[in-house]
Amino acid sequence: MDDAGFVLSRPHHTLSAFGARQAFADVAAAQHALHTRAVPMIVGAIPFLASQNCALIAPETYRFDLGPWTSPTGLPPLPRGTVAAEHPAPAEHMRTVEKLLAEVADKKLDKVVAARSVVVECEDDIHPLSLLARLVELDHVGNGFCADLSPAGGKYRASYLVGASPETLIRKTGTTVSCWPLAGSAARSSDPAVDESRAQGLLASEKNQHEHAFVVEWMRERLAPLCSELRIEPQPALFATPEVWHLGTPISGELRDPATTALDLALTVHPTPAVCGTPHAAALRAITQYEGDRGFYAGAVGWCDASGDGEWMVAIRCAEVQRRTARAYAGGGIVRGSDPAEELAETTVKLRTLLSAFSGNVEKMLKTS
Repeated sequence: MDDAGFVLSRPHHTLSAFGARQAFADVAAAQHALHTRAVPMIVGAIPFLASQNCALIAPETYRFDLGPWTSPTGLPPLPRGTVAAEHPAPAEHMRTVEKLLAEVADKKLDKVVAARSVVVECEDDIHPLSLLARLVELDHVGNGFCADLSPAGGKYRASYLVGASPETLIRKTGTTVSCWPLAGSAARSSDPAVDESRAQGLLASEKNQHEHAFVVEWMRERLAPLCSELRIEPQPALFATPEVWHLGTPISGELRDPATTALDLALTVHPTPAVCGTPHAAALRAITQYEGDRGFYAGAVGWCDASGDGEWMVAIRCAEVQRRTARAYAGGGIVRGSDPAEELAETTVKLRTLLSAFSGNVEKMLKTS
C-alpha cells in the first residue's frame, strides 16, 4: 500500500510526500530551513495559533501528479461511526453566539468566528488515507488533504488532520501570489430553483457582504506591503461546494522580493478574519474565552519548496483523527445581524462535508441533535 504521510489533493495537481528526513515543531525553524535551502521541501500543518507547535516535515521523497489524488489499492474500508459528543452542545453554541452578538453590539468586535466540534467514535481504527479517499471522492473537484500531526508532539502523536477544504489561503508560483478568500455562506439545496434563489440571496445579503469585506480588507493590508502590484476583484463572486454556497474574491499580485516563500506568506496572512475575526486581537481573545484550544482546526495545511513556491489551504471541513476517533469542526462568522439558530444550522451543514464520509448512522444522529 502506497502510504503517504502527507497528501494535498487539488483539481490541478496532487502532492504526495513520504517519510521524514527532518521534523519541525517550530515554524521559524522550518522557515529557516527553506531560506537556507537546507531542505528541498516542507509539508504539513500549522495550528490555528501559529505560536503553538506546528506539524511540519521535510519528506524523504515526494511527487506531484496531475489532477486530484488517486487512492492506492488495499486501503481498508472506513468503519461505521456514531456521534459520541458535541462540543459545545447545540443549545450552548447558540448561547455563545448570543454572547458574541452582545460584544458586537457593544462594538468590542466587528466579527468573530464561533466554531463547534463533533466527536465520532468508530467500531475500528480509522485509516486516515481511507477517510481522505472518501472525501476526495465526495468533493466535486477532488479537494482533500491528510497531514501527520505527530511532529507537534504530545497529544498529537499518531494523529492526523484530514479534510477537504475549499479555501486557498495562499499560493505562490515564481513571483506571483494568489488566493481566494471565502466568507459568507448559504446552504445548498437539491431543488435547482431553491438552490439558485439561495445563491442570489447570498449575493444580495448585506450581512454576508459585510462579513466578507473584513476578510478582503485584511488580505489587502497584509499583502500590499509585499507586492509591487495587487489585484483584487471589486465584488465577490459565488463559489460553490456540494454543501454550501460561499462568497469569494479572487486576489493576485506580484511580489517585490522573490525570496519571500509561500510559507512566509501563509504566516503573514494567517489566521484571516474568515476563521478568526476582527479586530484581530479581540477576536482571538473571544475565541480563546469561549472555545479554548482549536488545535489544528482553522490552521493551514500545505507545502513549500526551497525555491519558495507552494500552496497552503485553510484547514476547514476537517477532522483530527486518532485511532478510532475523529473530531470534526465547523464554524461561522458572527457579525451584526447574525441569528443564533441560523449560525447553528450553518455549522451543521458544514460538518456534513466531513461526516458524510462515514456511515448514514452519523448523518442521522447529527440531524436529530
